[in-house]
Amino acid sequence: MSVLVVCSVITCASVARGSELQLFAWPVACSLGTTCFIQNYVDHDASDKISDFRCGHRTYDGHDGTDIRLPDLDVQRSGVEVVAAAPGRVAHTRDGMDDVSVKVVGKAAIAGKECGNGAVVEHGNGWSTQYCHMAKGSVRVKPGDRVSSGQALGLVGLSGNAEFPHLHFTVRHDGVVVDPFAEGAKGECSGGRSLWQPALESVSNYRPTEIINVGFADRAMTMDEIETGEVKQSPPGSHSAALVAYVRAIGLQAEDEQAIELRSPQGQVIAEYRAPKLPRDQAQYFISAGRKRGGSVWPPGTYTATFVLRRKGAEIERRSFQADIAQ
Repeated sequence: MSVLVVCSVITCASVARGSELQLFAWPVACSLGTTCFIQNYVDHDASDKISDFRCGHRTYDGHDGTDIRLPDLDVQRSGVEVVAAAPGRVAHTRDGMDDVSVKVVGKAAIAGKECGNGAVVEHGNGWSTQYCHMAKGSVRVKPGDRVSSGQALGLVGLSGNAEFPHLHFTVRHDGVVVDPFAEGAKGECSGGRSLWQPALESVSNYRPTEIINVGFADRAMTMDEIETGEVKQSPPGSHSAALVAYVRAIGLQAEDEQAIELRSPQGQVIAEYRAPKLPRDQAQYFISAGRKRGGSVWPPGTYTATFVLRRKGAEIERRSFQADIAQ
């Protein structure tokens, strides 16, 4: 088994003029914005500050790839394929690392193996792609293999330096990191060229904030229970002690205002919560609102929850979702 090469964090640089641009397919078998989401983009700021390709905050200092996350570990366990973004030859692989959050094992346990289980594919003309954090035992290729665009390399996992199930996808040209959303950008917002295939035009529809989980439960829940998918095992019923609606969003900013309300089948507000303004940017955040059962059973019908996110006084996100409770 070859040792997977993990390059140090370096700043983005444009591809020299005259070099042939490489276009890429989406590297995860998922629907962006529905079954997967971009958690972090490449950091374009060479200082200790941060900036994604739209001069936004969807990155962290020194981040050298695109993090494509799944909604929760329950989805990850179902098996979501990582695929080659372009044809080429497999240069390096690693497998055998456990799917455990770095928050549990600590950074010392994965030192030198931050990429976790993964692969590097070389595409010619100096282009290569790296695929990190794949699931243990899922890597399907070995060094020297030829792969076609869209061919399965493994499954999305939680190995290496990862706190949530995702693929860390890095593009390099002659060893230098290139942002596939903005090749050649020179510091200007929305500059550079997309390296995604034309059919993936919607991939470049940048969203500063996204809702990734919504649902109902029969009790109050924690962020960990949303992350593991455990909360989905506790749907409310007519005899549930409580009825709680929850929402988790990513890409939240300082001063954002969030509110959630829960209405009965008759349209009456039975629970609501308005969160304090966020004191700082948050990579992810969840809020909930609920009520304990007052009578012997919950009245049957459709209960509706509505989440609203306001930024600088303007509403930027609204999501309604429902739960049906039978007699």
